[in-house]
Amino acid sequence: SYSVVVGQIHSDEGHENEPLKIFYKKFPGHTKGSVFWNYEINTEGDNAKRWDYSTAVWGYDMSVLGSSESSYPLEPNDGIALGEEFSYEVNVYEGIMYLTFKSEGHKTRTFTKSLVSSEYLEDSDIPGQIRTLYAIIDRDGTEKPNAYAGELQYFKQGAYNQTNGKDPASNMVWSSGAETYDGDIARQYNNGCYTEVWFKSGSVGPGISPITN
Repeated sequence: SYSVVVGQIHSDEGHENEPLKIFYKKFPGHTKGSVFWNYEINTEGDNAKRWDYSTAVWGYDMSVLGSSESSYPLEPNDGIALGEEFSYEVNVYEGIMYLTFKSEGHKTRTFTKSLVSSEYLEDSDIPGQIRTLYAIIDRDGTEKPNAYAGELQYFKQGAYNQTNGKDPASNMVWSSGAETYDGDIARQYNNGCYTEVWFKSGSVGPGISPITN
């Protein structure tokens, strides 16, 4: 199964890591897929120790897998089907990232994450999800205390395909090991090694103070 990033925030300085990636992922044979978002730490020291913490919106987060390469978890009850519309809003105001996800027939989900104050300062702060998911590639870094403060960030909307043929042992978030057939697009389509995303609308503007009740 492969996933696609449909929006992200990318740092243009320092390690050039990504404080936000919004994914859609569907396992083979399932009707519904998952929407989740990842936060990549702005690593203290060696960036080879970086990792992404994944949070589910609808369905599963990135860490939910089958017991083998050819088996899959149960289909998520609250997942999003192919062709089903959903929207997201990313609002960064005074260093805090506010995320809102909406889809008809699904509960609206909201999340808040500081981009200027880390919660991953010590080894003991590393989440269990990371201990399990990244153990095989020895990624267990901590984050700079001020996270991404002072770094230029930019937002990207588009389809960032994980079906890129690169070795997942080097980066399990961006690389899937999928066959690319030396760029033969017809063969990629015939074998499902492609991604296609449609955006109905999009807008960019300055961050605003969130509405609180």
